[in-house]
Amino acid sequence: MSLAETKRKRVAVLGGGAWGTALAVSAHHGGRDVRLWARDPVLADEINRHRTNRRYLADVVLPPELKAFASLGDALKDASLVLSVVPAQATRAVLAEASGDLPAGVPVVLCAKGIERETGKLVSELAAETLPNTPLAALSGPSFAADVARGLPTAVTVASADADLAQDLAEALSAPAFRCYSTDDLAGVEAGGALKNVLAIAVGAAAGADLGASARAALVTRGFVELRRLGVALGGRADTLMGLSGLGDLILTCSSEQSRNFTYGATLGRGGPTIGLKLAEGVATASIAAELAKRHGIETPIIDATVALLAGESSVGELVGSLMARPVKPEDHI
Repeated sequence: MSLAETKRKRVAVLGGGAWGTALAVSAHHGGRDVRLWARDPVLADEINRHRTNRRYLADVVLPPELKAFASLGDALKDASLVLSVVPAQATRAVLAEASGDLPAGVPVVLCAKGIERETGKLVSELAAETLPNTPLAALSGPSFAADVARGLPTAVTVASADADLAQDLAEALSAPAFRCYSTDDLAGVEAGGALKNVLAIAVGAAAGADLGASARAALVTRGFVELRRLGVALGGRADTLMGLSGLGDLILTCSSEQSRNFTYGATLGRGGPTIGLKLAEGVATASIAAELAKRHGIETPIIDATVALLAGESSVGELVGSLMARPVKPEDHI
């Protein structure tokens, strides 16, 4: 029996942030019994008592059936599907903590978008080390948490090296306003989701510095070339990176201050303080993405410029000037 045929069984969502809460709401709307784990007991209590998550999803009323837990063991009890929605840099530690309570054979869908800074591993690679006997998948695509939580139409991709599992999970996680496509290109889906965050910082910086729509369009387009080349080097397929989890996510993330990465970049572009801004995964991913590009012999001038900007080594104007001064050569779409 497929997961799609038993989709009303229990789903555990690990992570009480905006994206975790939104995915929990979507799973509930799809008919699942959902348990949401929030490390902060105060947040778990707020969700259970007031049906709100004011810190991460203000103005969204949560369904009364959604239960939050501060205990990983309680959240994972009898789960038939687990969504890991903690930040990429915290995923290894949380999965290790959860491993003793994770029911045997239950798939874990990784929903964080990033690359582990210390090792250069994709989230599925570090998860495989932490949970060696667990079926793994990833969920990624153009999606703002607030849109998903409000039931606005959204399409994403679910990936697993096991194509049948990917299809089962896509069916199990789809809801009336949340459409999931499936693929067996796990590396491609993860690489697209991680790298687009870095590029969104660059595009946000250009917007914050009032460099104009033309500059933003150029950064998105040439940034996508870097994303695709590096994504293929990391094991992904070019056609996957042209889809929802690559180009689609890049377009969304580079278009609105709903994106934390775009907002972080825009703040830098305006010369404002970044202390206190919500977590932007691209900040942690940028330097390791640049390092991986070097290892693979791939030129990534926009990613490199973003690293320099984040390190305070150059201003937005100086970085754009250096990009504009690069040697003139034929445009290469490959």
